[in-house]
Amino acid sequence: MKPSKTDSKPFGLLRKLALASCLVGASLSAHADLDDIKSKGVMTVATEDDYAPFNFIVDGKPEGFHKELLEDLKTYAKAQGFDVKQEILPWTGLLASVSSGQYDMAFTGALVTDDRLRVFNFAPPFASAQHFYVKRAGDDSLSDIASLCGKTVGLQAGSALLARLPELKKMMADKGCEIGTVTEYPSYPEAYADLANGRLDYVINALISVNDLVKTRGDTFAKGIAVSGDGFAAWPVPKGSPELLEFLTGFMTEVRDSGRLAELQTKWFGEAFPAMPKEPITKVEQFHELAGM
Repeated sequence: MKPSKTDSKPFGLLRKLALASCLVGASLSAHADLDDIKSKGVMTVATEDDYAPFNFIVDGKPEGFHKELLEDLKTYAKAQGFDVKQEILPWTGLLASVSSGQYDMAFTGALVTDDRLRVFNFAPPFASAQHFYVKRAGDDSLSDIASLCGKTVGLQAGSALLARLPELKKMMADKGCEIGTVTEYPSYPEAYADLANGRLDYVINALISVNDLVKTRGDTFAKGIAVSGDGFAAWPVPKGSPELLEFLTGFMTEVRDSGRLAELQTKWFGEAFPAMPKEPITKVEQFHELAGM
């Protein structure tokens, strides 16, 4: 799952309504599968433009991991007789638009979650979304799990990471202690601001976002340790499109075996992820097993 990118609590409600729309749309809409795409000659992929380092805009032009990988996808699709058309949408409503059949897939940094797996299958993951904590640079009081006990933690309201917070609570229980105050924020920049000024002791976010933060603001923030089991960023594909899922699995195999995937992972995420699952994730039980939940 990518973290929910709400800007206020009302947007959290919109996110829930959008998810409900996904559930209804998935049951009522017919989705294009690979034969339909080939007959049209084009596959439409929905991306967003404000989720660095996955997709973002620089000087009015798309940039990021998916911008580069999109060129590889276009070449791979062309060899099978069709084009790829990119449509840039805001995150709010993007998954609902894919589930309703307006677009064939979401080509963005979506995190795998239980709720989403009831609507979508996921192509083989392209990055880890394991959860890590962030602390102030130079704060030596925080290190292992026990050192986090009783401290104040910040997360984004409506974030998919909240669903994995029980894992940290269990880790702390195993150390004989409990989690401190959990504060939810409309956006991560606000949480990081409170961390920097001392109102929070640490913030939890997905690995890629943590790496990007430390890369750009390493003078202020430092990366802590993992506070969850494995997590995965992958492309959501409607349940009614199994051949499209197979196509994307083949694409992932090609870019992985050629070294292109590791090259882009290192460039944009700060590290490669050779241990990611090589098969699609299609069931909640499968996800839990892979994630060690």
